[in-house]
Amino acid sequence: MASPPTPNAMFLFERGMQALQRHDYQGASRQFTVIVDEFPIADGLADRARVYLDLCNRELRDRTDVRPQTVEERLTAATAALNDDEDEHAEELARSVLNVAPDHDLALYIMASVQARRGSLEAALDFLRRAIAASPDVGAQARHDEDFECLHNSLDFQMLIEEAVARPQEQLKTYRKSRSER
Repeated sequence: MASPPTPNAMFLFERGMQALQRHDYQGASRQFTVIVDEFPIADGLADRARVYLDLCNRELRDRTDVRPQTVEERLTAATAALNDDEDEHAEELARSVLNVAPDHDLALYIMASVQARRGSLEAALDFLRRAIAASPDVGAQARHDEDFECLHNSLDFQMLIEEAVARPQEQLKTYRKSRSER
């Protein structure tokens, strides 16, 4: 008859589940491996840990086996990495896009986000300026993006965003005026 799980096994399982929910498959895998190796007779817990360990291993394998090739694939992967708080991976992918498309607005925006998260405010502003120059609507997105919260009190950030938001409005006014003069 299997014994009930020990408090240590339960603690490891909870930590593994928390890591899994954060998509930290490496961290979750470590917790579940300890349960499987050190608590193999815990009532059902080791079986559940094995299932989650298999899931982690599959996710880790899938992430390493598939390398994004196209610009779109790299940007999608960079966005996913940024959303998973994998800033180094997001930066690596965004830089690979900028190597072939130096003015790509989304790659520049991702780089600005990474720099802002790191507290490199000047670098973040520089990348954001370049992203907005490539696509002014990026400014409206940056205004509400939590990644740029550290810049919200910056006068440079506020001016950059205001100019970006105003630019499409001015373009719309110019377009409407040219249409009415026809």
